[in-house]
Amino acid sequence: MAETRSLTLGAAEWRARESAHRDRADALTAGHRARRLRGEKHPVEDFLWTYYSVKPNELARWHPGAGVALAGAGAERAAWKFYRGSGGGAVEGAAEPCAAEVDPVAYFARRGGTVDYVENLLRATLERTPRYGCFGLHEWAMVYRMTPEQLRHAQLPLRIGHEATDRVVASQRISCTHFDAFRFFTPEAAPLNTLQPSRETQPELEQAGCLHAGMDVYKWAAKLGPIVPGEVLLDAFVLARDIREVDMRASPYDVRGYFGADGAELVPIPIETAPGRREYADLQRGFAARGNALRERVLEAIAGARAALTGVASPQEACSA
Repeated sequence: MAETRSLTLGAAEWRARESAHRDRADALTAGHRARRLRGEKHPVEDFLWTYYSVKPNELARWHPGAGVALAGAGAERAAWKFYRGSGGGAVEGAAEPCAAEVDPVAYFARRGGTVDYVENLLRATLERTPRYGCFGLHEWAMVYRMTPEQLRHAQLPLRIGHEATDRVVASQRISCTHFDAFRFFTPEAAPLNTLQPSRETQPELEQAGCLHAGMDVYKWAAKLGPIVPGEVLLDAFVLARDIREVDMRASPYDVRGYFGADGAELVPIPIETAPGRREYADLQRGFAARGNALRERVLEAIAGARAALTGVASPQEACSA
């Protein structure tokens, strides 16, 4: 098999993109980092840093994606995980002829199973018709028949009280398709769901109308690490943040007094009412479209990594420092 040549970015171009990525990531994480220094909690946004466990410094690390060599980066990037130095990626006139790029052979040797799973899940989600009838009741089912001291967000009161919250859950059709939401249902609420999702059935049930599936695009982009371009990762983070705000606004918790990314106070979405359910479904449609566009971009990154893998006959010679 003949060896293919990577696309090469000149040092000025890729360093500008890296710097822009770092600045954007710093802006996106500034509030969280400041609260952490003050020891403050944010029951809406903290989810992005606890459930997904990506650290701000990891979010700030820019990758070009597979099949892209970075001129002049050999000495600094060849030591990064899943990168390699390359003497064949130089651009004419570059002061430092060494380049660095993602090593597809090493990457797929360690992460191939993860890539296969994510690829299949995202394709299945794109092919499935979105559903917009859940109305965010998963969050309500997570507090069904709980006492105040049992609540996950004990610092937040229930917006309509415990008894009224339980009546909403008992009187509505619950149709959660997402296992990682369903697994937090209370024991009394789980049998009320029209489905019984499991980890094994996730690829069969995942659909783009689900807010948690939309947030998880960020998880999958982060798990794929260096083969996903940094711009895609940050766009997925923004989507997850926006969805999380709506997820909690539509929850039984009263989130008034907390503020969203736009600086505005979070306003409840009363899904126990017909206007609230319409508002929620409209927001779902927008998130489904944004999520599917990002799923396509993640799949493009995977395809690029597979192309880089099949085009490589043997690892290129590493740069010298």
